Amino acid sequence: MELFDVYPLFDITPVKGEGAYVFDKEGKKYLDLYGGHAVISIGHSHPAYVNGISNQVRQLGFYSNSIKNPLQVELSEKLGKLSGCEDYQLFLCNSGAEANENALKVASFATGKDRVIYFDNAFHGRTSGVVAVTDNENIKAPFNKGHKITKIAFNDTEALATELQKGDVAAVIFEVIQGVGGLDEATTEFYQQIEKLAKENGAMIIADEVQAGYGRTGDFFAFQKHHIHPGIISIAKGMGNGFPIGGVLIDKNIAPKYGMLGTTFGGNHLACAAGLAVLNILEKENLMQNASMMFDYVQEKAKEIPQIKNIKGRGLMIGLEFDFEIANLRKDMLYVHQIFTGSAANKKLLRILPPLNIEKQHFDAFFKALKISLANLK
Repeated sequence: MELFDVYPLFDITPVKGEGAYVFDKEGKKYLDLYGGHAVISIGHSHPAYVNGISNQVRQLGFYSNSIKNPLQVELSEKLGKLSGCEDYQLFLCNSGAEANENALKVASFATGKDRVIYFDNAFHGRTSGVVAVTDNENIKAPFNKGHKITKIAFNDTEALATELQKGDVAAVIFEVIQGVGGLDEATTEFYQQIEKLAKENGAMIIADEVQAGYGRTGDFFAFQKHHIHPGIISIAKGMGNGFPIGGVLIDKNIAPKYGMLGTTFGGNHLACAAGLAVLNILEKENLMQNASMMFDYVQEKAKEIPQIKNIKGRGLMIGLEFDFEIANLRKDMLYVHQIFTGSAANKKLLRILPPLNIEKQHFDAFFKALKISLANLK
């Protein structure tokens, strides 16, 4: 049997990870400034993380959600404490797409409505409902196009108000800082208008924190900078440091009922052990503070490189924008300098999404290599 060939692959085979580095099958060392799409939050093979998973799998790796699992309660309490979101309920699942699917479902249940508003350049996942509210027609099959959705531009308050006033909107879903779309962020005023207008018109707001959440921006959640209170928050990626886990934070005013949501693997014992290890390390090693400090350092280092026209993002969710498409630059950084970086829908943007325990020395190595690559690619 062959693999279903849907991924363009770099000719590299990582077999080991340690901190901010991965090693290929020949033993070559790569600096990982992309973390597998922002998944690696506490570094590869962190000892406390490895111990947490290893100890749990020796006891019990999995049982279904038909029994009590105290680890789910522990994870929920720890997450509420560190995030400041103690007035929410937690539903555990397996991925960001699944989290967003369930977020949309909860919003529709809570409002009794069926239309969803999303924004230009949004990316919310590849499954049926969330790919419908993703701004990429190339990844939507005919089956995905039957949902009731409306796309508007970031910061367009007038269009938002017009659509919400029609009365059939269940939810407004948004990434506070867009990931795949290119690190764009609307104004605080606009996010507060989303909250105000949604409330006035009986709609929910869903903050997709799958990529920006879990301390990556320096705040636990990216929306917290804008002083809003989403009814629903979706999480995944950095939540498990590579172990498949996701979740939905649901306002306590939304009442659950048996059968409303469900999952076989979500919130299993091993996933919870991974999630708890990540939260404990985030807290113990002050990784949110480190994310903020490293962003300041990147801004200073970037001033040395005139080809960088703009810096987008916050914390360790960074976009370096050039006045040329970066595909060849990214390949040169990878194959010549052994540094992983990322791309975006904005083809002139180099995305940086490293582990949150990255250090100045790692960025020093990156900027040194970047200067060389830029000189060689003239």
